[in-house]
Amino acid sequence: MHATVHLLRKSDFPQLRRRPLRTLQVNLGYRCNQSCQHCHVNAGPNRTEALDADNAELIVQLLRRGKIETLDLTGGAPELNPHFRDLVRKARAAGVRVIDRCNLSILFEAGQQDLADFLAAQRVDVTASLPCYTEDNVDAQRGDGVFEKSIQALQWLNRLGYGDPDSGLALDLVYNPLGAHLPPPQAQLESDYKRLLGERYGIGFNRLLTIANMPIQRFGSMLVSKGKFDDYMTLLRASHRDDNLDSVMCRDTVSVDWQGYLHDCDFNQMLGLPLGARGGGGQGRMHLRDLLAEADPLAGQPIAVAAHCYGCTAGQGSSCSGALSSSKQSVAA
Repeated sequence: MHATVHLLRKSDFPQLRRRPLRTLQVNLGYRCNQSCQHCHVNAGPNRTEALDADNAELIVQLLRRGKIETLDLTGGAPELNPHFRDLVRKARAAGVRVIDRCNLSILFEAGQQDLADFLAAQRVDVTASLPCYTEDNVDAQRGDGVFEKSIQALQWLNRLGYGDPDSGLALDLVYNPLGAHLPPPQAQLESDYKRLLGERYGIGFNRLLTIANMPIQRFGSMLVSKGKFDDYMTLLRASHRDDNLDSVMCRDTVSVDWQGYLHDCDFNQMLGLPLGARGGGGQGRMHLRDLLAEADPLAGQPIAVAAHCYGCTAGQGSSCSGALSSSKQSVAA
């Protein structure tokens, strides 16, 4: 695999600073039942990295302080971590909103047959990957048979109340472009998704989140292999909008890796870039323990930025919560 971090370090991306911490995004490990082409984590069935019990307990202690509003669980497939369900239960008992970034096909894996019922009982928000509403495109990006399982999983979640605006069980879908271009306008694509999934499969959901592909890990390596890396970076930079800077997720979210170390975002985590607050000062990496030691040690601190950050500010903007402004139009490749 081609590493891209050395291609991204030199950058004129604007300097950013943190606001008070509201969201803890935790990567529970890189093991996954899929190996998606666009995966910025390089997750797959053979990865073994996983958050352990000690770090899971530190997360619970932090949540019980009452300052964190949202626990955002990601991976790999976060549900494959043995501490996933206990962490969900304790977070919900502490009154914290929990998001499960679910790949949908995980519902059919051995030992996960009751996962959907568990998520509904705990009132977990499900953010589910579905990069297209057609079978050929989904299977090309995520593997043969994934689309069919995804449709069945969405219908299963719908039967439990997910996607019903009156149930309080949020079901959001995530779109990633298949290639080296920006997502189309989120509002229009959401309308197409709702119409076509409803007509063809009787599926309903709350929101569609469009997320740009980041030039790192598996997707970045593919760009390098095909000689498209420089062109994609040119597209991202040319499409940058300053007014997206105020809404990027790193302002009030911290990303926690499977060892408990802190990063400004999930993408920086995958590049091995430490938290901006410590990354340039020679003080060492920050850990979950550091968040427990102080009330909010990150507020006002600088954010580590590099060239890939243009992926979050290009066009309509992109974050783990989708487009930063639905009124903006993405630039076609």
